[in-house]
Amino acid sequence: MSNGKKYTDSAKLIEKAKLYDSADALNLVCQTAKAKFDETIEVHVRLGVDSRHADQQVRGAVVLPNGTGKTVRTLVFAKGDRAKVAEEAGADFVGAEDYVAKIQQENWFDFDIIIATPDMMGVIGRLGKILGPKGLMPNPKAGTVTMDVAKAVKEAKAGKIEYRLDKTNIIHCPIGKASFGPEKLAENFNTLLGAIIKAKPAATKGQYIKSCVIASTMGPGIKINYAKLG
Repeated sequence: MSNGKKYTDSAKLIEKAKLYDSADALNLVCQTAKAKFDETIEVHVRLGVDSRHADQQVRGAVVLPNGTGKTVRTLVFAKGDRAKVAEEAGADFVGAEDYVAKIQQENWFDFDIIIATPDMMGVIGRLGKILGPKGLMPNPKAGTVTMDVAKAVKEAKAGKIEYRLDKTNIIHCPIGKASFGPEKLAENFNTLLGAIIKAKPAATKGQYIKSCVIASTMGPGIKINYAKLG
């Protein structure tokens, strides 16, 4: 497959074998985002853990100081006063069994995140096979199973992202848009990496961060000097 001219031009700006300081890498990634739309900047961190073992899981959530640049649509499963609180906090959709039926029967996915009160997890459990593969299942570790639905909704809208290992022990996360510029992206990057380092499992042996690459949606990957990250 041949790459387009914009990609080829962007790739020329990057030394493939070089490990860049994060500040230089974020400057470069903004320069290589040449698409006609505002490209998302993503971070890919490979960790020296084995996600097959329960004691080596790395998962959590963090609020990016400058958000993700994306409008987040929230679906809250709650009843009674918790449902009212969720609506007042700005949740896009609030309900219970009615939304379970809608997802099951209509294959409806006009939302980005699900937040639920603990008592609703039995109801949502019926959607496990549908939500699980899409990474939409609420989880206490990510703060999306909680009685404080107002806080969860506000954080989601403010740019809270979830990070978790995939099967190849890599975490993939967006840290904003190219239009943010290097400084705002750096604040988001440092916040995310700080959270990942803090979440280091006690069972980890050897080097924790194996590699770190950032890239825009359509741009080439830029390797970051992970030795300076922790």
